[in-house]
Amino acid sequence: MATAVKMDEEGKSLLEELQAEIKLRTGKKVTQQEIMTSLLKDAHESKSEVVDSFRESTVPLSEEEREAFHSGMFSSGVETDEDDIDDILYG
Repeated sequence: MATAVKMDEEGKSLLEELQAEIKLRTGKKVTQQEIMTSLLKDAHESKSEVVDSFRESTVPLSEEEREAFHSGMFSSGVETDEDDIDDILYG
C-alpha cells in the first residue's frame, strides 16, 4: 500500500534530476518510489549521520563538550603572553 508524501518544488525537482541521471547512466528506468525507497534504506543504515544533519549548530558547545575539550589540557609551566604569540606567528 503506497502512501503519499508531500514535497516542495525543490525536492520534486531534485528527485526528477536523480531519476533522469539514473536513466542516463544505467539505461534503466526507475520510478520515483524506487528511488525514495533506496534513499530511505541508505539513510536507515546511517541513522546517526541523518539525525546529526538535523541538529542545530554545535556552537556554542555544551558544558559537557567544554569539559571534554579541556580534560586533555595541561600546564607546561611556561607563561605565554601576546608578545610571545606575535613573535612565534610573525617572527
